[in-house]
Amino acid sequence: MPTPTQNPERPPAPRPLGGEEERLWRSLQKLLVALPRALDEDLMRPTGLSLTHYIVLMHLSEAECHQMRMADLASATALSASRITRVVEALGTRGLVVKRRHPTDARGHVAMITEAGRQRLRAAYPAHLASARRRVMDQLDPAAIERLAAQFQSVADLLCVVRRPPRGLHDGRRG
Repeated sequence: MPTPTQNPERPPAPRPLGGEEERLWRSLQKLLVALPRALDEDLMRPTGLSLTHYIVLMHLSEAECHQMRMADLASATALSASRITRVVEALGTRGLVVKRRHPTDARGHVAMITEAGRQRLRAAYPAHLASARRRVMDQLDPAAIERLAAQFQSVADLLCVVRRPPRGLHDGRRG
């Protein structure tokens, strides 16, 4: 039975962060804002591609037949359905991506990288790599990279599960 000060409908208050946890959390918050800006600037200046455009092209280039359902592309890039639509349309106007109806699902669409898009991605890769190395990888302890990668992947996987709408709402065929 709950004590008079506890509300049975409210979960208990979270445990406060310790000193090092607080330092990590604040550093992570700062990093989450500053790093995308820096990577975007490093890529945009020499290539004319934003980081978001680069990431979309990268996922499409690695996909089977160089194409993905729009919903899957949104999930892979952690973008909303409306945002991925705008990004694909912007890349389409530049001839880097084409969007068309899904061949077997008339309600769905697929995005496919064009040859021009693959060439643009290949040309942008050195700038992106240099930025990733300079801004992040060269700042980390090489012995910690494998462990950090696994831990960050676990956090990212949990966040992506939370963002995904329940499949039953649209039979999993949005996009």
